[in-house]
Amino acid sequence: MTKIIVRIEREPSKDAGTFGKLTIDGETFTANTLELPWRDNRTGVSSIPQGVYQCSYEMSPRFKRKLYRVNDVPGRSGILFHSGNFGGDKSKGLKSEIEGCILLGTGRGVLSGQEAVTSSKVAMDQFEKLLNGRPFELVITSK
Repeated sequence: MTKIIVRIEREPSKDAGTFGKLTIDGETFTANTLELPWRDNRTGVSSIPQGVYQCSYEMSPRFKRKLYRVNDVPGRSGILFHSGNFGGDKSKGLKSEIEGCILLGTGRGVLSGQEAVTSSKVAMDQFEKLLNGRPFELVITSK
């Protein structure tokens, strides 16, 4: 079985979050990503470090369903791919629906005056259907 490689190429981080593009090697699928701003990998307020991670499809007690989990993030746990729109710095008054996780969206825009990913549930459904529970390697880089 061929190893599945999922790549996220990040844009420079800003207070509204760390935006990027997700691609799956050998597939036409692409999605916008949104993570928290880079805050030195601090739990609950930062995106995770660039690098290579193994991801598995596991039950999430919080979401009460299976989601993709990013494993072995240094000093962090519970990093998931899930739906949502906002990933801003709450200490600066911005909205966030994540504490370190990765949001997917088919689009990107401005919602309630804040940069966001859009059509997140659609993107997550497509992502999960394509991967079909199979583990993958996640490669995170910056432009």
